[in-house]
Parts: sequence; C-alpha cells; structure tokens
Amino acid sequence: MTLFDLAAWRDCTRRALSRADFSVTAGDYAAADDPDLVQHISARSLPRHGIEARPEEILVTVGAQNALWIASQLLLGPGRRVAFEEPGHPDIHASLTLTGAEVVPVEVDADGLPPERLPERLDAVFVTPSHHSPTAVRMPVERRRRLLELAAERDFLIVEDDYEFEMSYLEPPAPALRSLNGSGRVLYVGSFSKSLFPGLRLGYLVGPPELIREARALILQHPPGQLQRTAATFLALGHYDALIRRMREEYAGRYERMAKALGDGGFRIAGQATFGGTGFWIDGGAGLDADAFADRLRGEGVPIESGAPFFAASDGPCRFFRMAFSSIARERIAEGIDKVTAGLDDARA
Repeated sequence: MTLFDLAAWRDCTRRALSRADFSVTAGDYAAADDPDLVQHISARSLPRHGIEARPEEILVTVGAQNALWIASQLLLGPGRRVAFEEPGHPDIHASLTLTGAEVVPVEVDADGLPPERLPERLDAVFVTPSHHSPTAVRMPVERRRRLLELAAERDFLIVEDDYEFEMSYLEPPAPALRSLNGSGRVLYVGSFSKSLFPGLRLGYLVGPPELIREARALILQHPPGQLQRTAATFLALGHYDALIRRMREEYAGRYERMAKALGDGGFRIAGQATFGGTGFWIDGGAGLDADAFADRLRGEGVPIESGAPFFAASDGPCRFFRMAFSSIARERIAEGIDKVTAGLDDARA
C-alpha cells in the first residue's frame, strides 16, 4: 500500500460525494452501472488491451471472480463440458464445478494452455493467457490464434481472464485474446482490484449486448454506486495511470532482487513471468508438503502460498509453492528467501 496514493483516493471520494455526483450515486441504477466508469472502461481501459467495446457490451461486477462466476452460470450446466487449466485458480475451478458441468483439467506447459490438448467435445474454455495463475507464464500469440481457430472449428466459447495485464514492465503486453477474435467467441474479464487494492472488488465482463443483458439478471445488485463513481474519478484524473507507472518501476526492482536471491539460493523456478508479474512459481522438490511448509513459514513471518489448491486433479502432498513480492519491501526480499532456504531441507526430510 506504500505505492498507493491514499490522499488522491480520499479526494476522489470527496468529489464523488459532491452534491451533483451524490444525486446520481445515491440512487439505484437498477439495470445499469455508473456511466462514467463504463465510459472509461470503454474508451480508455479496453483499448489499451486492443479491445473495442460499446458501453452496452460492458457489465461492472464485484471483482473478476464475480464476472467469472456469472460467465460460468450463463454458459454451463449439467450435460455441458468445460476445459480449465491444470494447475489453475481454485476459485475459478469451484465456480465451474458448482454449475454441474463436466470440468476437464488440461495440463499447462511453459507457454500456458496447449490447444492441442483440448478434448474434442467442449462448450467452453476458461483461460488466463496474459498471466497464467499460478505459474505466471504467458501464452504466445501463435498459440492464442490456434485456440481461437479451434473455438471456431469445434464451436465452443472462450472466457478470458486477463489477470495482471498491467504488470508488464519487462516486455510489452501481449494482445488480449478478444482483440484477436473477429467471431465474438471470447468473453473478456478484467479487474481494477489487483492494481488498486483487493478490497475494492471492482471488475467487469465484456461480451455481446444480449449476453450482458442476461448477465444482469444474475446480479442481485450492482457494486455500490458511490464506489463506482470514486473509482471512475480516480481513473479520469490520471491517478490510476500514475499508480501503474509507480508499480511497474518498483516491481521491476523487486523482480530483479527476488530472481537473484532465488538463484543464489539454488531454488528451482518452475514458472516465472518473462514480462514481469508479481511472483515466482517454485518447485520445492520431492518429499515437500507445501501446505505444512507454508504453515511453518507463516509462524516465522514469511508468507508463501502453497500450490496445493491450484491442482484439482491431485490428492497427495504438493511440492510447488508461490512466492510473491507485491507486498514486501525490496530490502526485505533476500532476508525472507534466506528463511525459506533454511527451512526447505528440513521440510523435505
């Protein structure tokens, strides 16, 4: 949170509570979202991802997870079949499972989800091409085009979670799947929560107008109007762009520091984002129980994330874990990795 401009956010909150704005945000939008926020997404956010979308093609949601849940509810159900990345985000897998559809895990490789591994009969594919969670790898453009070709040939839809798109500070961002698609087979999910703050819970779903109208029926209420207007003001005044610049500059330094410390410590990096990102996917080696290891390190003040929840098809102990640097000062990274190194041999015993 040291990178976040809290004073600017407070100012935007005050502006959103002005008499003119409050008369709008205090009401019930019903079947609509804050027009300022939707306009910014349409005119500024999406074009940076190479996507053109009209306001009627955008639905503001309670974070990306809410958008993904809505997409799963619209597209899936008993008798349907959906492919999902293995490993993959556990919350997405849970949403897919709850629809009653058959969920087919597809093992990823160093370039993300391989299209040739997809089963023949599918109704949908949920994928994180820009920054796979948890390995952080990016799907190459050639593979993205092949996935789109298969979607047209086999008549399935793609739900694209553009996770951490903004954190491309070592290489330019790759084009979104939806920006490459001319057939309307891609539903796009974006979020402001990752780059602003997690508790914001503001995301959006992009799709055909008829699907967006149907999606609104799945929402009990839209995200709070005053929060939407505050975020819209923060974006319009350039604070968001300034924040992203600060984050990219600082994360580049943290990335370099962590990569060096991991190399010095002899860690096996099983996945890392060549474009940037916020963490590393580590193979702890045979005999490691990442759940127990994470619990032990937590007591020493070193938070790592066990990889176990990301593997839907495995019941045994997991040897993989994730180390992130978005919430740790640059000067403390080496100290934390030293603690991980010291405990790793004992944890594998």
